[in-house]
Amino acid sequence: MKKQNVRTISLIVCTFTYLLVGAAVFDALESETEKRRWEALQAVEDMIIRKYNISQEDFKVMETVVLKSEPHKAGQQWKFTGAFYYATTVLTTIGYGHSTPSTVGGKLFTMCYAIVGIPLGLVMFQSIGERVNRLSSYVIKAVRTSLRCKRTVASEVDLICVVTTLSSLTIAGGAAAFSRFEGWSYFDSVYYCFITLTTIGFGDMVALQKDNALNRKPEYVMFALIFILFGLAIVAASLNLLVLRFVTMNTEDERRDEAQAMQALQVAVKLEGDVITSNGSILSGYEGHDGQSLNGTNTSSMCSCHCMCLNGNRHKKSNNYKKNNDTENQYKLRRSPTQIRHLLPEVVPMQHLNYNYDYDTQSLQTMGDHGGGGMDSSYMGVDMVDNTSNSSPMRSHQLLKRNVSLLSFRI
Repeated sequence: MKKQNVRTISLIVCTFTYLLVGAAVFDALESETEKRRWEALQAVEDMIIRKYNISQEDFKVMETVVLKSEPHKAGQQWKFTGAFYYATTVLTTIGYGHSTPSTVGGKLFTMCYAIVGIPLGLVMFQSIGERVNRLSSYVIKAVRTSLRCKRTVASEVDLICVVTTLSSLTIAGGAAAFSRFEGWSYFDSVYYCFITLTTIGFGDMVALQKDNALNRKPEYVMFALIFILFGLAIVAASLNLLVLRFVTMNTEDERRDEAQAMQALQVAVKLEGDVITSNGSILSGYEGHDGQSLNGTNTSSMCSCHCMCLNGNRHKKSNNYKKNNDTENQYKLRRSPTQIRHLLPEVVPMQHLNYNYDYDTQSLQTMGDHGGGGMDSSYMGVDMVDNTSNSSPMRSHQLLKRNVSLLSFRI
């Protein structure tokens, strides 16, 4: 199985395991508290109904009025300041839910606005994160150079430490400001900053929703928007170092596999009609006319092996091709085996391979150090041509020398 598939399956298993563990922990931490709060609210509801002698329907109306009037406590949400705040939550995918469009036109424009704005925001924050990492590397290099350190180049670990420190300082500083302006505890403010900068945006705690702050406190509005944008840029720098490296890992593996496949194709050896030169290179598609290769170079020191042993179509070779190359084969077969010995593997030394050809049985007899015996003419793809009827014994002997050379090469 490919490495990419193993990684994908492992990530799926780890993610679902993480979800199951998280569900079990949240169940243990929150379920009992939720039950007690529900029982307390039911007790208050029953008390109000008995005290003021109202029906369940009237109580539901009062409940709806209270819930619907909650967002309006911060003032008008859809004036320019509030609309800019809403557009920021859409583009950054925070989505507090503190204010939502109620008209068909507003809902339609929100969808169209998000289609363009979300990719734009992601690219912008990613670019800012890269610039922050580059600036951090320059600062680290300058500091190390001033301290005369041996290693001045910033590593990924150094950059991760820098952006983690910046993220922590951003959350800590923002939590202090929101704790003062909103009246929250410092822990709740840290929780709000973390939920905001990670774009989770539950909406249980939202800034600028008290005392008509959107219209009366422009400096606080400016601080909140700058905090969101700057904090998201710092978080993007962290994600650029931590997450994107793993996200692009599959792509890098795919490219590596493609490069290896291309390299394997380039070094693949094709023996049918190929030419093996004296320096070990192979020229594909060699035809052998006039002793020249396809690129015009001299091929006088080449061995042309038109063997079909490694090709399943060796029996489909036409007689016309043999006739056209007969003159060239005669020239090559006249050459001594020692002229091309440097091209053949030293598996079966040719001086130890003695051969005779039995014209009656048309078989190749081998003797010497490797013993004797008969060998069929089709063994190992050696083509034996019976030219006894229309050729001289010298011609048959030359064909035998060619086939023995091919046999030695195949072994």
